[in-house]
Amino acid sequence: MPEPKLKGVILAGGEGTRFRPLTYYFQKSMIPVGDEQKPVLEYIIRLFAHHKINDIILLVGYKHQQVKNYFGNGDRFDVNLQYVLDRPEFKGSANALVNAYRQGVISKDDCLIVYYGDILSNLDLREMVSQHLKCDVNATIALAHGFKVRVGTAEVKDGLIARFHEKPELEEPVSIGILVLRGTALMEMDRLYVEDRKKSFDLMGDVVPHFIDKGMPVRAYISNAFWYDLGSLERYERFETEGLGEKLSFLLE
Repeated sequence: MPEPKLKGVILAGGEGTRFRPLTYYFQKSMIPVGDEQKPVLEYIIRLFAHHKINDIILLVGYKHQQVKNYFGNGDRFDVNLQYVLDRPEFKGSANALVNAYRQGVISKDDCLIVYYGDILSNLDLREMVSQHLKCDVNATIALAHGFKVRVGTAEVKDGLIARFHEKPELEEPVSIGILVLRGTALMEMDRLYVEDRKKSFDLMGDVVPHFIDKGMPVRAYISNAFWYDLGSLERYERFETEGLGEKLSFLLE
């Protein structure tokens, strides 16, 4: 049986409300980072190119013109870029994927590496895909240990704090915003969308739990790779550009 066609899918259409006021002027994935002040999305596209994943679909919406004007057809980055415009009346990452599926840009015969557009990482995408293809699973989710909660937690007994933990580290691995999907999973997502008719349909919040509940296997890919979630203005302001230069400079060579 031939291997499925490998395609990168980047979610780059959100309004970025947690990034305001910056996102009044920028598409969230176009916010500059690092000493070179490159857009977040450029690092993501270069990571795909580094791993020879050259067919990439950008799921765009809010301020999509900024993305298209900067990246064009992808020639400058040795990739082939296609753009799918989100439907404004339907929100959520899963809706964006279903929309691309219905337009025929992605299909059940593909293997999709889905990447959230506000994540910086040096994850080995090829290794993750290789693991996914060896297993008969619907999805493989990249996970990492060592995530620290950004607030303190307390153990309370009889109204008194018995123990306090300042920004504790979670024992469970957390999702880093990268996953591989078997193309046939798109048919189940489309069916689920039609049944539920949710205006906000989320990949990690709705689809993955549905797969697990229905006994449709979802595999973990646990990695020690560098990753950083730029999901809010606070996270962006705390980001250390020196770390980016050290971990991702290979992408700009």
